[in-house]
Amino acid sequence: MNRFKIILLFFLLGWLPVTGQTVPEVNFSQFEPWLKKNNDTTYVINFWATWCKPCVEELPGFLKAAADLKNEKVKFIFVSLDFPTQKESRLLPFIEEHAMNEQVILLNDPASNQWIPKVDPQWSGAIPATLIYKGKNKRFHEGSLSYDELITIIKSK
Repeated sequence: MNRFKIILLFFLLGWLPVTGQTVPEVNFSQFEPWLKKNNDTTYVINFWATWCKPCVEELPGFLKAAADLKNEKVKFIFVSLDFPTQKESRLLPFIEEHAMNEQVILLNDPASNQWIPKVDPQWSGAIPATLIYKGKNKRFHEGSLSYDELITIIKSK
């Protein structure tokens, strides 16, 4: 009987969706409007990847900040720079495992030397990197941010 239950469990898990979240795959021109919203919302745009150790290490602080600020006008967008071929096998399971309920976008645009300076002219292209802005008030940070650093920057907007 135990063997039957294990087989049934594997069968059911194979048919369940990996995540309840849809992760759109976009090029930079499709993503670029997210860098220019001019309203009363603070946008936190984090560039990251599942293969980036510092990105994964800072993620819990970002998720905690998103949860703590859920009733405020703050929108978190996680821009994955993972390989599009690993979306199903790596990115979606990672999102599910870490209970990422915030918006995740897979940026699939190999012309990074063209779009990186459009995010911020000082950005070397290293990740993690985070753009935090409200209207024209922008702050870009290359490298990891702690929860406290992130909250301080957001509250200053």
